Amino acid sequence: MDETWTRPYTPGSGRWLVIAWEAIALAFLAWATVRQFELTGHGAKVVACAMAAAWVIGAHRILQMGAYVGAAGLRIHGLVRSRTLSWHDISHVRLHRATHRVGPFEIESGMTVMIDRHDGSTINTELWAKGVDFHARPSLFRAVYQELRSRHLAAGTK
Repeated sequence: MDETWTRPYTPGSGRWLVIAWEAIALAFLAWATVRQFELTGHGAKVVACAMAAAWVIGAHRILQMGAYVGAAGLRIHGLVRSRTLSWHDISHVRLHRATHRVGPFEIESGMTVMIDRHDGSTINTELWAKGVDFHARPSLFRAVYQELRSRHLAAGTK
């Protein structure tokens, strides 16, 4: 299946902050590793190259994260894994109010787009109203949600 996948939104500028934060964290980890194990010469270079490679791969995946649409379905790129769903495998595209429990407290983390499949399973997307892409652009979050719903309905499913 040769298909073009498009992301129905532009990534938020917050992704660059995440990538910069990761670079700083990996540089600190490399520095701490070199100091802890008293590495010099080739050992320090290997650690630096390994951290740089991890940063490049991670930055690429962070930039690619999100939901992509095509004529035949929906592709969800996560940080570690990607999955492709046919529109006919999807029973419903809905909003979900996510909450997390921390001891006796319940913390609301905002709206997220969920995909319900015909087999009863639920798939979480990378689309989160308070995430790096939509935090300052709530109208874009609603527009992307409506785009996914309309594409799903246009594919001839309920």
